[in-house]
Amino acid sequence: MSGAGGGAARGRFAVVGGGIAGVTCAEKLAAEFPSEDIFLITASPVIKAVTNFKQVSKTLEEFDVEEQPSSLLEKRYPNIRVIQSGVKQLKSDEHKICTEDGKEYIYEKLCLCAGAKPKLIVEGNPYVLGIRDTDSAQAFQKNLAQAERIVVVGNGGIALELVYEIQGCEVIWAIKDKAIGNTFFDAGAAEFLIPKLTAESRETPIKCKRTKYTVEGIEEKGRPTAACDKLGSALGPDWHEGLHLKGTKEFSHKVHIEILCEVKKIHLQQEFIQLQQTSLTFPKGEKDVEPDEVLWPVYVELTNGKIYGCNFIVSATGVVPNVELFLDGNNFAVGEDGGLKVDKHMHTSLPDVYAAGDICTAAWEPSPVWHQMRLWTQARQMGWYAAKCMAADALGESIDTDFSFELFAHITKFFNYKVVVLGKYNAQGLGSDHELMLRCTKGHEYVKVVMQNGRMMGAVLIGETDLEETFENLILNQMDLSAYGEDLLNPDIDIEDYFD
Repeated sequence: MSGAGGGAARGRFAVVGGGIAGVTCAEKLAAEFPSEDIFLITASPVIKAVTNFKQVSKTLEEFDVEEQPSSLLEKRYPNIRVIQSGVKQLKSDEHKICTEDGKEYIYEKLCLCAGAKPKLIVEGNPYVLGIRDTDSAQAFQKNLAQAERIVVVGNGGIALELVYEIQGCEVIWAIKDKAIGNTFFDAGAAEFLIPKLTAESRETPIKCKRTKYTVEGIEEKGRPTAACDKLGSALGPDWHEGLHLKGTKEFSHKVHIEILCEVKKIHLQQEFIQLQQTSLTFPKGEKDVEPDEVLWPVYVELTNGKIYGCNFIVSATGVVPNVELFLDGNNFAVGEDGGLKVDKHMHTSLPDVYAAGDICTAAWEPSPVWHQMRLWTQARQMGWYAAKCMAADALGESIDTDFSFELFAHITKFFNYKVVVLGKYNAQGLGSDHELMLRCTKGHEYVKVVMQNGRMMGAVLIGETDLEETFENLILNQMDLSAYGEDLLNPDIDIEDYFD
């Protein structure tokens, strides 16, 4: 169905974005319509592929993420045509996409999976690095090799992993919450993990089986500096593996956490000298606040009044959906978080345009124990489900909402602990009308459940607890558990025997 001569190429389905959501969507469409051309338009020469996929339970899934040359995808699915070019414009009223290399593609149905980009605390400052994807992680590694002190801003998964992995470099970690890792944990879980953060020696990490692919030839030519603005794909769950996160100092681990604060201002060295303010040394104890004699390339002034000098600042403060490009001339409904609003069939507000992954905002009435979070697992689920919806619409069939949106479920690793979060694990949106039950064995496991009216609404499981399937069932079937009281978490009672 390719256009003749210099005209536009036509395809029944087009997908924009070579990350997990886009690739999953294109693969599913290619499998459902083996005789149709599926256009996958991506600015990057590598795509992100899901490998070693395991369905751990009804809603929990584990998989690895691999960067692969797009030719591998075309080998697996001969009807996927990867178009390596950025998008210049979407003309949704003409069902047409214009790419930067001057070509045009006409689609019947389109799925936008262009992801999100790091939310930088300031734009255009050479000492501020946003970390979200494989390219920025490599830039980070180069900078860290010469660093004696860095400031990390942000309190999500990437900040948490980063701070844990860095060795031989002082880290000042500024977080706006009371406790670390707020996106995944509460203060209790943070307390459970903190000893790991400050431990001087490290146990050998659990071996990680993820293969890395790089694009041959790109590194050698040396990237033009402007390439930093090109969006790479988001990082995999083990992006820091294989990066030598080691600074210049000989000690292994020095982290100081400044809580309940944000960055007020960033001063370059000259500006700081003119300020005639005092910056602080790395705090040794609670009381030791000493002025710093060293001159640093850049200074961070925090809202709590403290100023620290450092070699550079890592901005790990979340992401902004990558929508600007598509808004021009198209009347999309946009969510409060900046994403393209999609209904329960992943349909945007424009005819025949769907969206999936980090670029979209779930605008349907969610299940009481599901919420959107811009994570790998959701990108895969949404990409797969968007393809199902596009296929059903194209064939005039009806479709049920995917089961993966029944219960929020995510499995990951922090500080070498297995971490499972289920449902409203931080009592998101439950108001004050809920109670928490905890069980914690120091250095071994941390179990928290969120209860409301005798029903389990969410859970955090850290360590090898083997409770995830039982708890998943209890949240899904909303059974009244009031009769069990505290015994629900009693380690001497085998809870699974009750609920099989």
